[in-house]
Amino acid sequence: MLVWSKSGRLALWAGVVPLYVIIYGLPISVLVLASFTGQWNGALPSSLGLSHFQNAAKGDALDSLVVSVLTGALASALSLLCGTWAAIALRTIRPVPRQILSVLFFIPSAVPSVSVGLGLLVAFSHPPILLNGTRFIVLAAHFVLISAFTYGNISAGLARIPADCEKVAESLGAKPFYRLRRVTLPLLAPYLLAAFSLSFALSMGELGATIMVYPPGWVTLPVDIFALTDRGAIFDAAALTVILGFVTLLILLSLSRMSTKALSR
Repeated sequence: MLVWSKSGRLALWAGVVPLYVIIYGLPISVLVLASFTGQWNGALPSSLGLSHFQNAAKGDALDSLVVSVLTGALASALSLLCGTWAAIALRTIRPVPRQILSVLFFIPSAVPSVSVGLGLLVAFSHPPILLNGTRFIVLAAHFVLISAFTYGNISAGLARIPADCEKVAESLGAKPFYRLRRVTLPLLAPYLLAAFSLSFALSMGELGATIMVYPPGWVTLPVDIFALTDRGAIFDAAALTVILGFVTLLILLSLSRMSTKALSR
């Protein structure tokens, strides 16, 4: 830490911990509590139970959860492939063109997600590429929104790989594809998993562009949560939010363990 005295660290913790509890802990605690409550007319809820989770199991929430996981996994895998390819290709070109192209990659992350959804609707609502009304437009929206973060993570990982490793392999006669497959990608493995994890988490919570483009039959869980909140079913929406957070956290923890194992190798 940048505070070396014991009294300074104690004062810092005394200020940071309450702030953390208020900003992060309190909203999450209220959300979890609301998912179990039947009524909340006073300072504390009453009639605690699992009725909202039972409603989620009976309705279309599980289907929406599967749609969210599939969309997140497919969009993250596609963005990982394209982002890795772009990061590896751009590091060999001159600095100025590389910086210009890197800025172009990050433009979608600087644009509101609603604008991305509107742009996709305008672009793909007419032939020759007609995606409006299909699940592929949802996948395209998620890909556009998360690809910049994937590219950034992979670029940062490539910058930390010692150039000597690839040069040694080249001096021993290794061909470019062999170096990529046996040297570069194994060294990039922790960063690849980290990029996929971040992309997946962003995709699981994406709402702005999805609500603009989603077709019937391909509804993600955030869209269901928004619809319930809009109808005033706050407690049911809280239960779905808890389910979404729990499933996302479980998958991210699994990916984190894989990343730790890859880093230890």
